[in-house]
Amino acid sequence: MLLRYRIALGIFMAGLVLSGISALPLQWELSILNRWLGNAEQAAFSNHVRLHDFISNVHSAIEQTYAQFPFFGYGTDWLAFGHFVIAGFFVLPFMDPIRYRAILQVGLAACAGVIVLALICGPIRGIPFFWTLIDCSFGIFGAIPLFYCLRLTNKIEDR
Repeated sequence: MLLRYRIALGIFMAGLVLSGISALPLQWELSILNRWLGNAEQAAFSNHVRLHDFISNVHSAIEQTYAQFPFFGYGTDWLAFGHFVIAGFFVLPFMDPIRYRAILQVGLAACAGVIVLALICGPIRGIPFFWTLIDCSFGIFGAIPLFYCLRLTNKIEDR
């Protein structure tokens, strides 16, 4: 049972780390995604109803911003660092599930917060609804292993 717990929590932690790593080469990733979707020109911001239009617009904005203000990339560096630090906190329940159960509960609250933030701030910032749903999915898919780990924690404690 402890092995299943650690596998599930390890997957969650790996997801946080990979998500953080993906924030570091943002301009390069967007360039690849933009080419993969077949867009070379910037779509008008108000017309980014389709995924490829939205990606093209974001790619263009990142290129222009980084060219004129390269220090803005530092923000995504800190975003990545935040993911790494959050993943580090889950080492405690990984080692001692019973004692550090509260960290799983805080993680679940954070997953719920991701959904709330996306649904409130997405429309305010002009993010297309389909992308808001993608952002919400991080909270949903993050909650699944945490709920599972909490359930296993109860079973481990009952032993």
